[in-house]
Amino acid sequence: MLAIGALLGSALIAVPVAAHATTAPAPVAETAVAAAVGLDDPAKKEIAMKIVSSAENSSLDWKAQYKYIEDIDDGRGYTAGIIGFCSGTGDMLDLVEYYTQIKPGNVLAKYLPALRKVDGSDSHAGLDPNFTKDWAKAAQDADFRKAQDHERDRVYFNPSVNQGKADGVGVLGQFIYYDAIVMHGDGGDSTSFRNIRKRALSKAKPPSQGGNETAYLNAFLDARVWAMKQEEAHSDTSRVDTAQRVFLKKGNLNLNTPLDWKVYGDSFHIG
Repeated sequence: MLAIGALLGSALIAVPVAAHATTAPAPVAETAVAAAVGLDDPAKKEIAMKIVSSAENSSLDWKAQYKYIEDIDDGRGYTAGIIGFCSGTGDMLDLVEYYTQIKPGNVLAKYLPALRKVDGSDSHAGLDPNFTKDWAKAAQDADFRKAQDHERDRVYFNPSVNQGKADGVGVLGQFIYYDAIVMHGDGGDSTSFRNIRKRALSKAKPPSQGGNETAYLNAFLDARVWAMKQEEAHSDTSRVDTAQRVFLKKGNLNLNTPLDWKVYGDSFHIG
């Protein structure tokens, strides 16, 4: 699904084949291509999905998570799928509604009335006892997997990447935004993504305003840690401390491999 060689291919195309050239345009062209790469580059997006999965599911195999569903006792009802869609926060409802639009009569469509009723709570009313089984069954359907991809991009991935680019941060900064919006959403509460960003902006300027990228991202991560500690279910901040901070301290603003990090004490590596 994701073309790992996209970046390499575009870089090769950008290099002029001119043996007699006396200047050095090739490195300039390659640098321009590299600088233009964002988290939405297919290879970088694959890395992002693996890192998020390491925190959400203790595994780099994010594609195995379409079928995942459980109540993790965080007050959000069932948490499921590749991005942690929750029955209590509306994004699971949006997902099943979208799935039903593209595939009427699917195995989850009958749960729509119940999902509407439990939205905003941790209730399983109308979902038990078969919702989890039917979710796993739906995950075998390519249309449901596409629906999860669609909602991940619409609600979480695209908004965070677009905001990151607007703020002038590179691939790592865009990932830092993405991981934050995945966990906290982008609502009006004090711990939402937009208010984490607002808190960071009160401490440092982003590159788009002439600020230092590393200083700004440190300010954002400080604000993110504060937000995580406001909720017991998110009080373990290792996905920031021993993952994102590690990349930032190494100056890996483009999120280049190899990558080594830890989450909740588990070690991960992408070569």
